Amino acid sequence: QVQLVESGGGLVQAGGSLRLSCAASGRTFSSYGMGWFRQAPGKEREFVAAINWSGGRTYYGDSVKGRFTISRDNAKNTVYLQMNSLKPDDTAVYYCARSKQTLGLTTTPLLVGSWGQGTQVTVSS
Repeated sequence: QVQLVESGGGLVQAGGSLRLSCAASGRTFSSYGMGWFRQAPGKEREFVAAINWSGGRTYYGDSVKGRFTISRDNAKNTVYLQMNSLKPDDTAVYYCARSKQTLGLTTTPLLVGSWGQGTQVTVSS
């Protein structure tokens, strides 16, 4: 069972930046697609970004395109989410996700096989 541990969340002012990290256990990290989702109080879990197993393809939700960047370091078993130009609407718990299948993607919750515990991001106005 893979373990995904997020870090890097916190409180930031609107317009600021944060970088989230997600460290995965195990030896098969490079075989899976990884991604980020977020969930605000009273709302459904929302797709934020995804990256394929090699890092060669990335996907973004419409609300974060041009502001967020997903990347991965397979040597460190870690996926990152660089968040710039943050807005109060970005306030949510951010979850790291691993694809259900090898070489898969995490563009919807249905394709996710494992979740992290979440990290809170709060953007003040």
